[in-house]
Amino acid sequence: MSVLVTDKGFSRDADALTISGTVLDLASDTDPETVDFDGADAIRVDFPSFADGRGFTIASVLRRRGFSGRLRAAGHVIADQYTMARRSGFDEVEISDDLAARQPEEQWAFRASWQAHDYQSRLRAG
Repeated sequence: MSVLVTDKGFSRDADALTISGTVLDLASDTDPETVDFDGADAIRVDFPSFADGRGFTIASVLRRRGFSGRLRAAGHVIADQYTMARRSGFDEVEISDDLAARQPEEQWAFRASWQAHDYQSRLRAG
């Protein structure tokens, strides 16, 4: 089973984990400039290791190219990376039960206020 992490916390609900519609699954070595996302309702990007940050670039490029559907990081994303995942364009993160046990919901919730700590926005505001 997996756990879905959003700004609201953990969900193990099968309905929340299920993505309806057309879903594209992208490997971490995918060139985001070549992805044809026409007709896709959601895109799931694989994170094979917490040390592999290519998924963040994929998300950022897909959003910049106009993808407005559901974007999910799936795999080995750790709580410390949740803010980066959200800022790069992911809506949610899917992690294993094992990872959720090692990094409980409180550690993820601590980073759920990711927008409040955006230094670029604070600089622009003066």
